[in-house]
Amino acid sequence: MVRTINEAAHEARRNAILDAAQRAIETRGYEQMAIADLVGELHISSGAFYHYFDSKPALLEALIERIGNQIEQLVLPIVHDPTAGALTKLQRFFTALDHWKHAHRHLVFASLCVWYGDENVVVRHKLYIARVKRFTPWLEEMIRQGIEEGVLTTPYPDQAARMVISLFEDLGYATAEILCAQDHSPDDLPRLARIIEACADGLERLLGAPAGSIPQAERSDLLEWLVPPTQSREDE
Repeated sequence: MVRTINEAAHEARRNAILDAAQRAIETRGYEQMAIADLVGELHISSGAFYHYFDSKPALLEALIERIGNQIEQLVLPIVHDPTAGALTKLQRFFTALDHWKHAHRHLVFASLCVWYGDENVVVRHKLYIARVKRFTPWLEEMIRQGIEEGVLTTPYPDQAARMVISLFEDLGYATAEILCAQDHSPDDLPRLARIIEACADGLERLLGAPAGSIPQAERSDLLEWLVPPTQSREDE
């Protein structure tokens, strides 16, 4: 007899594992997260865990993919808002991404260094390709709208959309280089701020947007990324 799968129960169990993994990463860090701990917390067998995820890196990949889906639900209403102009959409788009990272900074901080480690280069490349496929159509839609409105001047909206993603990919590497350094401190704020400012300037030049039209994070927000996660948790 063929065994049927209760899809709702299957998805609920999978999400429960991902929720537990996210809590573990936020509180203990990825390196300290043990599959045995997750299995014990959820009262499931190791075999049940490996039915959903065949390894710890696969679990991390699935968690990041789920985060991507959550971000998609966050930004799609902005992209498809029929009442907003292109610059307003782009500003809201980038601000929404920045606010999400700030709201989940403990998770981002905990997974940042392992994510940019050599052991995750293949997974990172796969998810970069996935981001290009997912984000390019949305960015291109807003860029084409901006060209029609006369507020953007790039002659290559399709390639510009891909290049925006590449620019943010490099921004991730540049910020990780600072935040993953053993001796990083609030003294690195000018360097981090300069990287963010350069990215915003590059986006404006790439899109042919007015100077100052791409929002930047406040320095007080950037400073929080330079405070050790354990210390920032104590402060909260």
